[in-house]
Amino acid sequence: MAVDLLLGLQWGDEGKGKIVDVLTNNYNIIARFQGGPNAGHTLVFNGKKHVLHTIPSGIFHDDAINLVGNGVVIDPVIFKDELDKLEAQGIDYRKTLFISRKAHIILPTHCLLDAASEASKGKAKIGSTLKGIGPTYMDKTGRNGLRVGDLELSDWKERYRTLADKHESMIAYYNVDIDYNLEEREQKFFEAIDVLKSLKFIDSEEYVYQAQKEKKTILAEGAQGSLLDIDFGTYPFVTSSNTTAAGACTGLGVAPNQIGEVFGIFKAYTTRVGSGPFPTELFDEDGATMAKVGNEFGATTGRPRRCGWLDLIALKYACQVNGVTQLMMMKGDVLSGFKTLKVCTGYKYKGEVIHHLPYNIEPENVSPIYTEFEGWSEDLTEMSEASQFPKALNDYISFLEKELEIPITIVSVGPDRKQTIFRK
Repeated sequence: MAVDLLLGLQWGDEGKGKIVDVLTNNYNIIARFQGGPNAGHTLVFNGKKHVLHTIPSGIFHDDAINLVGNGVVIDPVIFKDELDKLEAQGIDYRKTLFISRKAHIILPTHCLLDAASEASKGKAKIGSTLKGIGPTYMDKTGRNGLRVGDLELSDWKERYRTLADKHESMIAYYNVDIDYNLEEREQKFFEAIDVLKSLKFIDSEEYVYQAQKEKKTILAEGAQGSLLDIDFGTYPFVTSSNTTAAGACTGLGVAPNQIGEVFGIFKAYTTRVGSGPFPTELFDEDGATMAKVGNEFGATTGRPRRCGWLDLIALKYACQVNGVTQLMMMKGDVLSGFKTLKVCTGYKYKGEVIHHLPYNIEPENVSPIYTEFEGWSEDLTEMSEASQFPKALNDYISFLEKELEIPITIVSVGPDRKQTIFRK
């Protein structure tokens, strides 16, 4: 049985958590394959808002197994906080939440190292969430990391101490003012480790392989977005993992020929959190309206998101890199009320018109070329089927499908799981 894949096609915050929650009824296993607590997956149902950072978005379904894969990095303190909130809501996660032994652990000193590194960059900072993600992946590739499976070894605390001491010497090297109490942080860390050790650790690649042989349905859940991919994103303003389809193979141990459907999620407009180039960013009333109506604040950091028109060039690039087979358009309801909509359908790049994503999209090199569309005024949030869509919205969708050559099978018209419309 092939593994289906769901991922974001922009700079994150596309609405992956909601769609995974909606689709979970179709799957036996939901598996996160990369990233860490820098992700914020927001789910709304029964009048309540839920935010997950590391735990897969299928956790609210009793029958689904939720797997944290080897490509994920785990902060035990944040993980414990997520578990506490689930427990308070009566979610029996112990039977359905599994963790890969090969997943790496974020230490308290990873977060301090992240802060020291960012502070040392001054104006050149990359907009890190300061969750220790980058330093943890650096230790992973540097072959120094502490993994979940190490917690089952008798000497894991000695391994921890060796790595933490190394980090403190590196923090001192940055020579920036980072005020911290490591002893206090470590107390919370070790308490959280005890909770983590009470969960089920598995050899996840073998588990997924056997599940495939047993014809179980699996949905791989990505974090962040394709334009934040360490290789294919807007480097260096990216995350530290592969957020694209290839990351599902390395983050779960799934062979490339075992990937089935690739669901790509995008907003009807574009947003970005933190630093980095953003060709269609708006600094006018339209951008402010998108931010206000769309409640554009980061689920993890609370930082306001930068807003702009849909960038079709970047979206087409993300579809190509990922091999997207189906598209889901989120937040179409936010664009209600705009008399005119714009879509970037080309770039003016160093004096030439191009229609692909170039190596550098900094503002001194790139300016967007727009195609305009008639907007719609209807409130989409109360609609329950595609036949109710206004003509202008249907025209907008049809244009995107024609340009991208991929069907848009889901349109989200609000944050609640019920506000999800399936198109034939």
